[in-house]
Amino acid sequence: MAEYCVTGGTGFIAAYLIKSLLENGHTVRTTVRDPENVNKVGLLWELNGAKERLKILKADLLVEGSFDEAIEGVNGVFHTASPVLVPYDENVKANLIDPCIKGTLNVLSSCKTASSIKRVVLTSSCSAIRYRDDAQQVSPLNESHWSDTEYCKRYNLWYAYAKTIAEQEAWKVAKESGIDLVVVNPSFVVGPLLAPQPTSSQQIMLTIVKGLVGEYPNTTIGFVHIDDVVAAHILAMEESKASGRLVCSNSVAHWSEIIEMLRAKYPSYTYANKCSNLKGDNNPHSMDSNKIIQLGLPPLKSLDQMFEDCIRSFQVKGFL
Repeated sequence: MAEYCVTGGTGFIAAYLIKSLLENGHTVRTTVRDPENVNKVGLLWELNGAKERLKILKADLLVEGSFDEAIEGVNGVFHTASPVLVPYDENVKANLIDPCIKGTLNVLSSCKTASSIKRVVLTSSCSAIRYRDDAQQVSPLNESHWSDTEYCKRYNLWYAYAKTIAEQEAWKVAKESGIDLVVVNPSFVVGPLLAPQPTSSQQIMLTIVKGLVGEYPNTTIGFVHIDDVVAAHILAMEESKASGRLVCSNSVAHWSEIIEMLRAKYPSYTYANKCSNLKGDNNPHSMDSNKIIQLGLPPLKSLDQMFEDCIRSFQVKGFL
């Protein structure tokens, strides 16, 4: 069995990844900003095998060297830690762009000095692929495509901007220092709650379903089940043939189509009823996940399945 480091252990993908690694018998070190915050880390201690094989360590994306202890001596690193933009965030540079880009460089810098590491798997995003003027013309989008940072700036798509630059910088560092880097590019991740409170992406869904916001995003986006994203990360780490970038996305849909699908199945909720008029995020496109499927990822779960799992967990935990 291996020992892995997962950064940002309380994130949606990270927590599920830790759960899966522990279930497979691995030892896991994870980093969080405050290991003493029981509200945040409590769910990790409850996972099967956590008491025996999990260590939770303090690290901060913006502090150089703060990942050294967590990374020294492990076999592989999953760098999943990255802030997700909360709407109306005034200070986008300090709260999103810097932690995303500098954090990636800090983690890789700790990886450079750790001789035990065989591979680093970075969680990037389809946001680093699909934001470009010609998205529709060049679809289906695959690993060879990159978001255009000028396009991202033009439409204030700061999450996509940060993810694109962070990934490009990671490739540069990996090349210069001989790190075996594999990148997973998931689309919008959907699935059941693991934490007691919804994560930021689940919060978006909850506000749309409950009609707490009048408008739903004017976004055409790929969706993917959390189980598929976790399986993709483990495949990226453990399959020797895995290399480069790996798109992990199922169907692409506009939020209006998702609401229609949910309304047919769960008619009693209020739902946001008007589309935002923001431009730049609604380019029709499709995503090509063939590369990772050929590596051995099982067939991706459907839109219907991922949203059913998500809504059911909202109901069970009393959020709906």
